[in-house]
Amino acid sequence: MFRQMRRKKQALSREECEEILQQGTSGVLAVSGDDNYPYAVPMSYVFCENKIYFHCAKSGHKLDAVSRNEKVSFCVIGQDHIVPEQYTTHYKSVIVFGKIRILEDDTEKRTAIEKLAIKYAPNDTESNRQKEIEKDWKPLCMLEMAIDHMSGKKRK
Repeated sequence: MFRQMRRKKQALSREECEEILQQGTSGVLAVSGDDNYPYAVPMSYVFCENKIYFHCAKSGHKLDAVSRNEKVSFCVIGQDHIVPEQYTTHYKSVIVFGKIRILEDDTEKRTAIEKLAIKYAPNDTESNRQKEIEKDWKPLCMLEMAIDHMSGKKRK
């Protein structure tokens, strides 16, 4: 169902792909937008147990698209080093394909936002983290992407 990488020598292992997802701080989520135009939006995320979690508002273009079509892709660039004298770029990137859903259950939603909060504020106290989550709980929407396919590529 998913295409094979054309330049297999540049393929990253599953472990290397997961490392990029663990270390990355943002990526681009691509959904099927209005009138079937692609809609790609930069997102903060957390990768955990073959799933990627995102937070967003409870309404908007992204959520409308996700409600219409659960199939999405997400791309993270782990390295992007331009080498002008060689007219090339040394890069590492990962693309994942999967199905996304809105977390409706409060327990799932809380677990997901806590993972996200710990990733982006690892030194914060638990009490402060809980205070911040509670402050923004009502307008908070959490998305969960279950990964169906992952590939990564590098050029050194």
